[in-house]
Amino acid sequence: MQNDNPNAERYITIARACLRAINDTAKNSGDREQKIQAVYQAIDTAFQAEFADYRESVAIMATVLERIASGQLDGEKAADLARKTLDQQPDNTRKAMMH
Repeated sequence: MQNDNPNAERYITIARACLRAINDTAKNSGDREQKIQAVYQAIDTAFQAEFADYRESVAIMATVLERIASGQLDGEKAADLARKTLDQQPDNTRKAMMH
């Protein structure tokens, strides 16, 4: 992944968590299936942590869209609400591809 990719840091964080889990399980004795599950859990935990901001932003935007779609706001109020919502979006979710 290229360093100029907006998700390079996320990718690296997740990759490091995976490698750490693999190294940890290689050192420990135990059942192969347990080791595999530990690696999967590490991947899932890292992924969930890295994309928490996206999930929160999507939930907020969905709520705003529902308010706008309800028809209770005139055009200017709807546009103002949309602008305010976009302004509050975390920097790491702006203009970044999710994959």
